[in-house]
Amino acid sequence: MTQPKRFQDRKTDELPAELIELGDLLKSIDTENKSEVLACFNRVSDSVLRRRRILGLVQEALSQLRLDVKYLMFDLEMTRRERDELQSRMEGEDRTF
Repeated sequence: MTQPKRFQDRKTDELPAELIELGDLLKSIDTENKSEVLACFNRVSDSVLRRRRILGLVQEALSQLRLDVKYLMFDLEMTRRERDELQSRMEGEDRTF
């Protein structure tokens, strides 16, 4: 089966196989409303691709956020340890006077 002309330059794995199959079927039908149906199909396909790109960006942003939170938690823990150590030293110095 051939893909609709508009999608020949796109990777096949970008669109779900079912959508590509639907496009092939729509291209092969002969009706008076074929151009309208194909235009609608193209809009739906573009929407699917856009949503996939957005989902990828959101997943990437979430991964970065998780990493940033891990760094912040590490930094917070180290800051607490430093504070506790300094506090212990200060209390030790107070006792020697």
